[in-house]
Formats: sequence, C-alpha cells, structure tokens
Amino acid sequence: MDIKCNAIYLDCFAGISGNMLLGALLDAGAPAELLRAELAKLAVTGYRVNLSRVDKGGINAFYLDVQVDEAVQEHRNLADIVAIIEQSTLKPAVKETSKAIVTRLAQAEAKVHGMPLQEIHFHEVGAVDSIVDIVGIAWALDYLRIEHIYASRLRVGSGFVTCCHGLIPVPAPATAELLHGIPYYPGDIEKELVTPTGAAVLATLGTGFGSMPVGFISSKIGYGAGTWNIAIPNVLRLYLGEVTATSQNRQDENPKDERFLVIEANIDDQTPEIYGYIMDRLFAVGALDVWLTPIIMKKNRPATKLSVLAAPNCLNKVTEIILQETTSIGMRFYPVARAMADREFIVIGLPWGDVKVKISSYQGKICNVAPEYEDCRKIAEKSGMPLKVVQQLALKEAMSVC
Repeated sequence: MDIKCNAIYLDCFAGISGNMLLGALLDAGAPAELLRAELAKLAVTGYRVNLSRVDKGGINAFYLDVQVDEAVQEHRNLADIVAIIEQSTLKPAVKETSKAIVTRLAQAEAKVHGMPLQEIHFHEVGAVDSIVDIVGIAWALDYLRIEHIYASRLRVGSGFVTCCHGLIPVPAPATAELLHGIPYYPGDIEKELVTPTGAAVLATLGTGFGSMPVGFISSKIGYGAGTWNIAIPNVLRLYLGEVTATSQNRQDENPKDERFLVIEANIDDQTPEIYGYIMDRLFAVGALDVWLTPIIMKKNRPATKLSVLAAPNCLNKVTEIILQETTSIGMRFYPVARAMADREFIVIGLPWGDVKVKISSYQGKICNVAPEYEDCRKIAEKSGMPLKVVQQLALKEAMSVC
C-alpha cells in the first residue's frame, strides 16, 4: 500500500531567508489576504506587509517586504515573543510551530553571545519582520498541510556582513550554529544568502537535505524573491507536492531492528508545568512519540520518567533538548523494533468542508479508520456543531467508501 504525504522541496541555489520562504509559500497557494488576517491576531503594531510580483534574473517571483516603524518598537526577549504568540488566537498547531522556530533561533543567538537564553535581547528575534516571517511561515505550512520539508544543499554566500557588533563572517555565527547537520557550501557570491531565520526554520522543521527525495512528485512550483539583485536569480524555488513510499520500500530502507531508539531520563527535581513545552520541542526535532510515566526513585521520591521514541539520526537533537530543558544530567537509550499498520489517506466531503481520513490496514485488512482531528475541529468551529458529531459523520462517510 502506498502512503502519500504533503511535502515541499526547497531548491536553495540562492540561499534561503524568512521572507523568501514565506513568499514562495504564498506563490504556491497560501492566500495572501488570509495571511494578513492571521498576522492581525498578533499583538504587534507598527509594521506594514507589502506584497508584490518582481522579476529576479528573468524569473517572476513573489516578494514579501515587511516595513517596520522602528521608532515605535521595543526590545523583546524570547519570553516576550513567546507570550505574543501564545496570547494570540492563532491555531494551536501554528502557535507551537512558531514557538519552536523562535526558540531554536534564540538558543543559537544565546550560545553565540555566551548569554542565558532568557536574558538575551537581539535584533534577529526581537525584530517585527522576523516575527512576521516565522508566524507567517508556520501558518502557511499549516494551511497547505505540509507534513515534510526537504531542501537541497544551501548556498550560504561568502564575505562579511555588518551588524551591531561590527563585521562578521558569512555565514553569520548564529546561522552557522543552526546549520549543524545541514549540508551547505559558500559559492562565489559575496553576500549573506542564508539568514538566521531561514536557517532556524530548516533546523527546526527540516526532514531531509540533499537531492529531491525518492517518491516525491511535484504538482506546483512557487518562487519567493530575495531583496538583492545578484549575479544569479535571487529566488527560492519551492516544489509543492507529495512524497510517496510503499510499505515494502520503507521496510527495505529502514530495517525495523535498527531504525528506532527509546531515549529515557528519570527526573525527580523539576516542576511539572514545563513538560508540555519540552514535549513540543522534542516533537519539533523529529521525535515520533513522547510520553511521561510516574515512577518512584531512590529515597522514595516521586519522579517522572521522560521517554522519547525517535530515529537514530535524531539522537543528538533529542539529547541536546533533554540536557538543556530538563534538570537531568544524563539519559539512557536502547534500540527497539515496532510493527506498524500500513496507512493511506482519503478526503471525505462533508457539507461544511473536507476532512482527511487516515485508513490503516495490516496484512491487507483494514484495522482502523480515523478522521483527522484538526479538519473536524475546523468544521465544528465554523458550523457550531459538536466536535464529536462532526467526527462521527466523517467516520460514517469514510466507512461507506472503504
């Protein structure tokens, strides 16, 4: 059985920035007017989003320019920005993605400057244009239902750029910090082609890097323009489509006895409210599942066992988050195998909108039919119907066609 997932492939031959990626997502189908309405949910003022079509080296592209009135802006740290996002009426999924990207960017800046995470004030995160880019990208990915982000090697540029600290090399230190594990090369253009915001998005959400993945079929191409005019078209090319893999191919490429790890840490001295944030961060770097188990440790202390299921290539990122965000100073991990049902998606049309339904089967027999929660919730909010009724209607319609 084939599994199809919505995905994008980013051709970063001219680098990537926040506004280039958001422009490409708009060019690929995310509605500009809806973007404006979503951004209006943030308690941020003193800016204007200009959208236009431009020509970059013969390629027509979508250009997004955020003009900010610096006189009315205030210095912001990570907590300020997280509060702005959390207090908005954005969808929970958009909030979580936005916070994960902002946090990843803040961690890189804090490490570069040698300062505690919550004490750092800096332009790259605090600037309104970066907030707009990050939240806009999170919203557009959710709107287009993107499940995987793939990218080519990144052309980062070369030379030096001027910042408040003076001249710094390209890639900028925060960008270089974010590019751990991501392939990149300088090229022959003396400009900063990959910005910290662009790098933070890929470091947080990227699925894979290099050639276009096997099984990827594009249905649309979008172009997002950068600001400068350079020797090559200064655009980010985005392929929108689906990545398809058969269950047999997945078994061949990812043997079950080698693919997964369980990473665990026993914690007895941490306040419980932070666990939700930690779980969100772990999912953002690729954890397949995260769960908490109440346990009793030495001296009869009540404690929590934090467990993470992840692929081996996520081990370093998961370890980093556990050591940075929890009070644990160590963890254990061990390989596990798991048996999985094959999955495919169908779209059911209800009078109030479409619902994606996941069909799971094992050895050719259907074992579960599940309407997607977010689709059902959107219809419930729009129609005023109880959520459980929407789910039941979608399930009934799906069962009639299975």
